[in-house]
Order: sequence, then structure tokens, then C-alpha cells
Amino acid sequence: MKLLIKNIGTIVGIDESGRDRVCGAEMSHIGTLDDGWLLAVDGLIADYGAMSTCPAVADAEIIDAGGGMLLPSFCDSHTHLVYAGSREQEFLDKINGLSYEQIAQRGGGILNSADRLHETSEDELYRQVMERIDEIIAMGTGLVEIKSGYGLSTEDELKMLRVIRRIRRDSPVAVRSTFLGAHAVARAYTGRQQEYVDMVCREMIPAVAAEGLADFVDVFCDKGFFTVGQTEQIMRCGAEYGMRAKIHANELDISGGVEAGVRHGALSVDHLERMGDEQIEALRGSATMPTMLPGAAFFLGMSYPPARKMIDAGLAVALASDYNPGSSPSGNMRMVVSLASIKMKMTPAEAINAATLNGAAAMGESAHYGSITRGKVANVFITKPLPSLAFLPYAHQTPVIRHIILGGKHIKTLSI
Repeated sequence: MKLLIKNIGTIVGIDESGRDRVCGAEMSHIGTLDDGWLLAVDGLIADYGAMSTCPAVADAEIIDAGGGMLLPSFCDSHTHLVYAGSREQEFLDKINGLSYEQIAQRGGGILNSADRLHETSEDELYRQVMERIDEIIAMGTGLVEIKSGYGLSTEDELKMLRVIRRIRRDSPVAVRSTFLGAHAVARAYTGRQQEYVDMVCREMIPAVAAEGLADFVDVFCDKGFFTVGQTEQIMRCGAEYGMRAKIHANELDISGGVEAGVRHGALSVDHLERMGDEQIEALRGSATMPTMLPGAAFFLGMSYPPARKMIDAGLAVALASDYNPGSSPSGNMRMVVSLASIKMKMTPAEAINAATLNGAAAMGESAHYGSITRGKVANVFITKPLPSLAFLPYAHQTPVIRHIILGGKHIKTLSI
């Protein structure tokens, strides 16, 4: 299977360095090539170059980019795409002045989604999620991590993870799966949080591992949710079953989750709306990717993570959508890139690096995704002609994507 893309105005995101992430000042640089072509063979990027060197390729499907830009697909490393229904009543509650914590204390939030999910069949969940998957594909995402965490019982967590497995099998998007049984304490364990944590370790994690349903394990380590000690207990248990940690941390308070994640070699620590110098120093030199979710800060009216401070300290940072029904009901990674530029003062190059190569690194997948690199999976999208790369976050609602290519296959042609 061969696919040749010709007349590309600019190829964006070229990186043949072999690095797994872009750090600090290097994030402001992004490899480009004007007036180019790209060849995908058997699902991988085989070659690219200037149009003056474009080869004639027998039996290849040909796409004329018409002067549009070609970028690596977004790598969205933090989503909660498997959920039932919606939670717009809580949206109204927020408008009327209730906080995220207050809504949770009233039985809303995660527990509300758990109740709905319990009553929804696996087939109906799958139908709903596939609509969201088609949506994010059309907006440029080619690799996505999806968490469980609205089950909060062994049976319902397994149901969610089986849906994710079906998506992984049926959709052209690349999918990684995370077990998040410690998203909240189930209603049946109210007032018995440690017992719930013990059950997650004793029952849930072995059951998930027995079916090979999760790549990663996650914990909501934050004020009002799970403690550092409980988080470390779950990380250790997950590691015994081959699941590397990805931690929710510092959304509501400086929780100790960042430091715990670093100590245990977590792949990423996510949210980070509350960050001090100590947390930034803990991340320096570690393999743990700080991942920011500006869509949640936007939707909840919270402070944004200190991206500028982290980048200036030499850290790599990733961006993700946090697509979920309660605090970020959107998987639009282009909007995430725009929020990063507008609200966190990241340059377009920094934000795109954070949403592509560094997002792939936050899933342990940067050897295969996240940049235009010979030998990587050919997950790319093509825009209409743009005046500059900055136009992508600048005109964040203008439809510019014309073609979606995943695994070297031309998936969609979109009308402008």
C-alpha cells in the first residue's frame, strides 16, 4: 500500500534526531520543509523531500495537497471518552456559582457519570464513543489515550475497558488504554476510602490484567480524592501487573502527586494547574512528562498551568484535551493548542510540539508517532493553504483541515 502526497506548501514537524521529546528552549523550534512531498508505504512514512525531487511511484494513491500544510496528527494523551450521556445540568450549576468540589460533594461529577454508565449497555457505550472518536479524527487526532474511571466497580470498569478494546480494534485512530479505578470512591464505599483502595488493588487490577485491558494505571491524587500514600499503593500494585502509572495531580491543590509520580517513574503527571518551584524541580531530569489540560481550566474557570515557567526551567511539556463530560467536553486539540498560546503564552511551535511529539512521549509512543520521521506511522493531516503556522492557533475555529491520513490510509476528505 502506497500513498504519495504532492504539492505540500509546508511539511511541519520534521524530526530525524531520534529524540523522544522536545525540552525547554528547543520546544520553540519545529522542523519544516517548504514545497514538499511525502510518501507512505505500508502505513509508515517512507520518505519526503522537496517537490523538485518528487519521485514517480507506481501503484500509489496520490493526494494533491494544493499548497496546504502537512502536520503530524495530534497525540492526545489524556481523555475520558467512554461515558454515558452528558452533564449539562452541572454546567448550569457552575454558572450559578457552585465549584467543582461542591458539585462532587452533592453527588454530581464523577459519581453522576458512574451512575449513568452502570445503567448503559456495553453496546450503547460503544455506539456513543465511536461518535466521539469520529469527531476527534476529523479534528486531527491520530493517537489517543482513553481512561476508564466512570465504573468504580470491577464489573463496570471492565465494561469500560472492553469498550476501549473494541475502539482500538475497529477505529483507524491509534488507541492506548488506562485503568482509572481510583477516579473517585464508589458510593458503596462512602466513608471507607482505604477499603476501596484495597479493593482496587486486590480485585480490580488483577481482573484488568487478566484480560490484558490496560496499558497504564492512573489515580486522581488531589484534594478530596486520593492521598499520596494511597496513590503510591495503587502505583506499586499496577507496576506488579505491568501497568506504568499516569497520575492526575495538582488540579485542585498542590497534592504531592507530582513528586509521587516522579518517585515511581510515572509516564506522566497531568493537570498541574497548581504548581510551585518544588514541583518543577522534582520534574527536572526525570522521565515523567508534565501534561497540561487547558481545556479543563477554560471550562472550569480555573487558573492555567504555568507552562511558561516550566518550559523556561528546561522541562518538556505535553498538551492534552481531557475530553470528558464534566470539566472538558471537547476533544478539539487545535483549540487546546490555541488556549496554550493565548492563556499560557506558548508559541505556536511550542504548543504544536507539546501536542504531537511530547504528547506521544506521554503515552510512551514517541518512537512511532508525533513527528514527520522516516519509519514512523504515517498519521498526518493536510490543511488548506495557510499564511503561516501561527494561523492554526490564531484562527482556531476556522475549518482548515482538508485531508486525514491514518496509518498511511486516506481516511477522510473534509469540505472547507
